[in-house]
Amino acid sequence: MTKATRLLSSVAAILLIAGCTNYYEIPIETPIKPKLDVSAFQRVLVAGFIAGGTDDVDGNLETTRLLRSQLRTKSDLRVIDSDVLPLMEVATEAPGTPTEAKAEPARPAAASDGEGKEGKEGREGKVEPKGEGPQAATPDKPTAIKDPKDLEPFEHIFADVEYWKKIGEEYQNPLIVTGTVMFTPHQRSGIVQREEEVYDSFGRRRVVPVRTYMERKGYILQPKFIFIDGRTGTVMHSENFREEVLYNANQSTPALSSYFELMDRLIPSFLSTLSSQKIKGTRVLLQ
Repeated sequence: MTKATRLLSSVAAILLIAGCTNYYEIPIETPIKPKLDVSAFQRVLVAGFIAGGTDDVDGNLETTRLLRSQLRTKSDLRVIDSDVLPLMEVATEAPGTPTEAKAEPARPAAASDGEGKEGKEGREGKVEPKGEGPQAATPDKPTAIKDPKDLEPFEHIFADVEYWKKIGEEYQNPLIVTGTVMFTPHQRSGIVQREEEVYDSFGRRRVVPVRTYMERKGYILQPKFIFIDGRTGTVMHSENFREEVLYNANQSTPALSSYFELMDRLIPSFLSTLSSQKIKGTRVLLQ
């Protein structure tokens, strides 16, 4: 094709587009295949999560409720209604938990061989002031999880094939969804660009970018979703997420509202793991 021919073709295309005074948009949906093949399952059990971070939100209970609600409306799997599993207690009692995560009974200090009865009575009668150090976990008061590293002593529970196989047998071999959830407060300060309205001498309005130093606070949500085959007790798939939201320091936002705001960003990715999703869009047709 010569240069002249290409030039004429381009001119013809431009004239054709210019002559199309009418156009209309057509909505389209693009299907996306799920990341995980769940065709072998008819039921799904959102078992519960090992959660940590702020005490203002029960990450275990809220995440379990939210995922069950989403799966009921946006998945073909039947959602099993059951009590949330006490995974932290199970992980603490199960073999493999480090000793510092378990409760240890207090032992009275043994008297030395050279210490007489008077020494013992004097020591027992004397009360020494004690500071508040870290306390061991007990069934009534599990270890506090404030940092992602605090989850490590408990994560062995997800590899306990016999435990999950037993849960699967109890609920007729469903797909099991579990994992960890960290929801922690966060602060950050620095230069932030925001838009500000200004008016000139003629009263005309303009929006200009303004850079200013600002202290902000918010939350970080870090869930890890683990999908377990209830028939075999083995892990099929796991996926980590991280979302963050920041507000002005003088803005008061409830922790639960921030939690749901961040979960709304993650839900589409979670659902795309189990079921096919559709991305909606439009195409412009010229006439």
